[in-house]
Formats: sequence, structure tokens, C-alpha cells
Amino acid sequence: MLIVTTNEVPGHRIDAVFGEVMGLTVRSRDIGSQMLAGFRSLGGGELPEMTKALYESRQEVMGRMVNEAQQRGANAIVAMRFDTSEMGGNWTEVCAYGTAVYIIPLKEGEEGATGQSTYLTQQGQQPNNQPGNTQL
Repeated sequence: MLIVTTNEVPGHRIDAVFGEVMGLTVRSRDIGSQMLAGFRSLGGGELPEMTKALYESRQEVMGRMVNEAQQRGANAIVAMRFDTSEMGGNWTEVCAYGTAVYIIPLKEGEEGATGQSTYLTQQGQQPNNQPGNTQL
């Protein structure tokens, strides 16, 4: 599944739009890592416990978003964004969202073709995870 933050994929034509897809999680911070992070914040610098929690949350919501897009028949997500917000004192909402689309690489000589899209068309490959195709 190709995921981009742009509205288009260079060298590809959007052939179908399946609509908005998203992944969502709400996490609570455990008291131990919250206290440890509080002490570390006094000295400044990175808070590894919070970084790890946010990284894992983003991976989880990305997986949920990709699953929803695949169920709709998409092979790419465009205009992908993250959104986070605090809910209550200890809960954090993390959301990944974008537009599920089906893209087709442009052939050599077509306006907008890129080296990557030309390579994919010469190999007979599509940018998705279906059998017989190569993931970008």
C-alpha cells in the first residue's frame, strides 16, 4: 500500500476514489511512565517513554487505516494526515486519515510519467499488495 501526504502520486493516474479512510486509537498513559516522564521533563530533552507510546499509536492507526483502504479495493492512500488530541487528563487520541484510491502507473511517453512508473509498467507491476504484484 503506497501512502503519501500529497494529493497526487507522481507518475500515476488516480483511476478510482473510494473515499476517506481512517484509523483511530485512544490511549491512556500508565502512571509509571507518566511519572518518569514528568521527572525527565524537569531536565529537558526527549521523553523516551512518551516517544515510544506515540510511535506505537501511530503504527497502530496506520495499520487500521490501511486495512480499511484494502477492504475497499484501494492500492494507495493520498492526502494522509495524523491528528492527535488530548482527552481528559490522561487520554490521548491518535488518528490517521486520508483518501483511499486506486492508482495506475503511467507508461513511458505518457505525460507525467516518471522513472519509477515507467519501470513498474515495463515489469507489469501495480503498486499494491495483491499476488503477483510488487509493493512500492
